[in-house]
Amino acid sequence: MANDDETHDEAPLPDLRNTSWAVLGLLSFGEELSGYDLKKWADWSMRFFYWAPSYSQIYGELRKLEGFGFATSRVVNKDDVRGKRLYRITPEGERAVARWAAEAPVEPVVLKHGVMLRMWLGHASDPARLRAMLEEHRDQSEKMRVRAEVDAEGARREPGWAFPEMVLRWSERYYADERDRADQMLAELDDAFTKSKRAADAADPARRSSEELRSHKA
Repeated sequence: MANDDETHDEAPLPDLRNTSWAVLGLLSFGEELSGYDLKKWADWSMRFFYWAPSYSQIYGELRKLEGFGFATSRVVNKDDVRGKRLYRITPEGERAVARWAAEAPVEPVVLKHGVMLRMWLGHASDPARLRAMLEEHRDQSEKMRVRAEVDAEGARREPGWAFPEMVLRWSERYYADERDRADQMLAELDDAFTKSKRAADAADPARRSSEELRSHKA
């Protein structure tokens, strides 16, 4: 274990985006991987809870990580065919990603839910279109739940992936909840439209303002 002097003398981590640390995290499992491999692995696991990167994002982050000495690469040729570049984490990268995971502040989860934004604007929408949107969201959530379940079972077979398996199980439960919440909203949709239409038709001048609603005033 490092003593206090060593800890205090340690250089601060570079100001990298979370995406960089996520790519370095993929390399931290010890495999030598191509950009294509990293993309497939991220799509297999990380897309359920964080992000689904493009190839350009992955290669851009890999170049940054190499620049900081956190990753190294080599080109492998086979049968005189143009080779592919393989990336591996360095010892410096292993130390950096471990420090980032332990030291970086935990950011509040920011939910940007496109379907819910449209539901929030339901008073300006067509009832049939909103219903179709919710049904599509419910069906997509169920598909994601099934995929997370399958991938979690695959991770279960490899002891080194115990933590990815745990997160995939969380993802399975998350998408099950998302599916069920969509079903609940579908059951409530007609009532919401009825209330909204009644309020619009009444055009009540005494209707409470947004300020009053936020302040919980009667």
